[in-house]
Amino acid sequence: MAVEKTGILNKPKLVTVFGGSGFVGRHVVAALAQRGYRVRVAVRRPTLAPYLQPLGNMGQIQAVQANLRYRWSIDRAVAGADHVINLVGILAQGGSQRFDAVQAAGARAVAEAARAAGIPLTHMSAIGADPHSASAYARTKAEGEKAVHETLPEAVIIRPSIIFGPEDGFFNKFANMARFSPFLPLIGGGETKFQPVYVGDVAETIARSVDGTLERGKTYEIGGPEVMSFRRCMEEMLEVVDRKRVFIPIPWSVARLIGSVAGLLPKPVITSDQVTQLQHDNVVSDKAASEGRTLEGIGIRPTGTDAILPSYLWRFREQGQFTKKGMA
Repeated sequence: MAVEKTGILNKPKLVTVFGGSGFVGRHVVAALAQRGYRVRVAVRRPTLAPYLQPLGNMGQIQAVQANLRYRWSIDRAVAGADHVINLVGILAQGGSQRFDAVQAAGARAVAEAARAAGIPLTHMSAIGADPHSASAYARTKAEGEKAVHETLPEAVIIRPSIIFGPEDGFFNKFANMARFSPFLPLIGGGETKFQPVYVGDVAETIARSVDGTLERGKTYEIGGPEVMSFRRCMEEMLEVVDRKRVFIPIPWSVARLIGSVAGLLPKPVITSDQVTQLQHDNVVSDKAASEGRTLEGIGIRPTGTDAILPSYLWRFREQGQFTKKGMA
């Protein structure tokens, strides 16, 4: 794909990616590098992101220090860029990393920096963002969207459903749990619906936004080809890892109590806020689908879980890739 050239040295466009060292970020960086963009990855600890370098050619990808709680570091990371992407988000609060600081105030700060620099912004939010939600995560995601709209109305907002891929924190978490426990929890009975979307499809969507093929000022909701209940997600995961486990339905009240206790740990398996999120389905809205603001609407064929899960969950089988069906 041809990339627009800018500047007297005819260099490729420079894209600043906040949160580029995370699960989604590394795939976005790869998609941009493959297109020929120069990528500036803005992260809190650049020394911990050397694994990004092989995703592009020598000198194509550069990690710089930035923290959304410090505006000067944001301005520095944006300086000289042609496009800004904000992927920063947290699933649980800890220390100075608070939902409101990262997902609301942080989103506004990035949008203000992009506006001051006069460059486009692509912001990743999440399906389920709701200003009236009882979940602090969902509420601050909505506040971040509002801040972006108010600051930079032409920004593109991407709302994915639950994202799966080699480094995901969903299927990997429960597959690892299945290695040690004969039981798996079905929070709220396992009826919550998801539309799992492949991380590669999310990255491609964001890269197309940088290309300029997505309509500015719009919010896109992206999900996979199949709507799946929490129970069905667990069943498919168990099929892939070739293990049989007993499902234990966990009432919402008990799940919230477990989340409150687990949330006190440094790396909680689940928090009470996440339990609150699970009480609502996480699927693409009918409105977004009818208006073409989906993967299919922008010409991307969604990738199903059945095509990807076996490529990385095999390591949770009894004997890894050498496990024969029915052995576990």
